[in-house]
Amino acid sequence: MEQGVQGPPGTPVTARVPDRQRPAAGAAPGRERDAAVPDTARGEHTHGERPVPGPRAAVQRSSVRGQILDALRTALVTGDLKPGEVYSAPALGERFGVSATPVREAMQQLTLEGAVEVVPNRGFRVVERGARELAELAEVRALIEVPVLLRLARTLPAGRWASLRPLAEETVRAAATGCPAAYAESDRAFHRALLALAGNEQLVRIAEDLHRRSQWPPVRRGRAELLADAAEHVALLDALAAGDADAVRGLIGGHFAG
Repeated sequence: MEQGVQGPPGTPVTARVPDRQRPAAGAAPGRERDAAVPDTARGEHTHGERPVPGPRAAVQRSSVRGQILDALRTALVTGDLKPGEVYSAPALGERFGVSATPVREAMQQLTLEGAVEVVPNRGFRVVERGARELAELAEVRALIEVPVLLRLARTLPAGRWASLRPLAEETVRAAATGCPAAYAESDRAFHRALLALAGNEQLVRIAEDLHRRSQWPPVRRGRAELLADAAEHVALLDALAAGDADAVRGLIGGHFAG
């Protein structure tokens, strides 16, 4: 029996068949895969689990998994999902007004990204990262990005760097709001656009994965610190346009470490 899920007012939606229900003959292959997911990866309720704080959000049924994934990433960056805490898929589904299935799917993606880990028969624990691991991530990012940017600084005309200035300025506007989630998104967009100039999709994908990992758990920074971080984007573009290798190295190293 299907479970009704409320979307935006006036938009009735229907959830998937619960995972443990055996699919009928001729059922879609996707449901067979859902049924094959082991219980240890399902993120079930724990007895006496407290409700997850935060307002109940309404989500469109189209691309529910993608919307839930975005919402969970935002909750990680803002600290609404706390490092070390375990969250079950049904409890998070209740928060977002959807069934547990798209939450499990989104959480499994976050597991691949290193943001959460499966806790058998309980749910998903938000990964805790210490200062050493964050420093290691910063070092790896610098090892990957600095050589690429230095090469591009020698070969690209100044106008190509100028075309990225709107993205750098957007990070300044996002920093001015003081919202860590908005700034994190604009920060990733800027760095993604920088590396995309190299024309290497694998490089962009790997660098963005490292970037996301470095943002979880969030480092508490005030508006002034976010603005200082964003200002480095503008300075970096100037250094790249001028072909100033020493300035590029210094800005990237300090930027990632910060």
